[in-house]
This record gives sequence, C-alpha cells and structure tokens, in this order.
Amino acid sequence: MVKKPLKILVDEMDDGMDEKLTKVGFEAYSVKKLRAEGLNLHTDFSVISYAKKNKMILVTRDTESGEACNENDIPCILLDADEIFKIVLDNLRKF
Repeated sequence: MVKKPLKILVDEMDDGMDEKLTKVGFEAYSVKKLRAEGLNLHTDFSVISYAKKNKMILVTRDTESGEACNENDIPCILLDADEIFKIVLDNLRKF
C-alpha cells in the first residue's frame, strides 16, 4: 500500500512553518499565503472547512479552532500553551 503524503495547512500565526515543512518533504500550505492568492480564508470556520475539504491537517495556535477540529474529527495539531509547556519540559529534562 502506497502511503499518501500528508497535506498540512498552517494557520496564519505560524506563517513560514509551511516553507520549513515543505523543505523536509511535506505538502504544506499557509493560510496567509492562500489568502494573498485570493482565497476567502478570513474566519476560523472557513479555515477549518478548507482543511476538511482538502483532507489537510491544520496546525494552529487558536484554541477554538483546535476544539472545533476535535469536535468535527478534523486532524489538527494545536500548539497551545500546554503543548509548548511539554516541549519546554522535555528540553529541560535533557540537562
């Protein structure tokens, strides 16, 4: 079975992460860049709907968007304060 490459949609707060993800082999898009191309992605609902329609994983810091994804079975990586804290703890444990 051939595994499809992951398609990722990076919310506007982390614009630029799409470029880094693309460099390491992911198919990644930025809400900010898609909006600049003329797509109507100005609300959380439209961003989430776009991710769902295009079978993408949404990467966001917006807690409401993350909760909406979870409620609607849309793949999402929520970079909230708890996740950032886990990263800090993991790195501190290396010392």
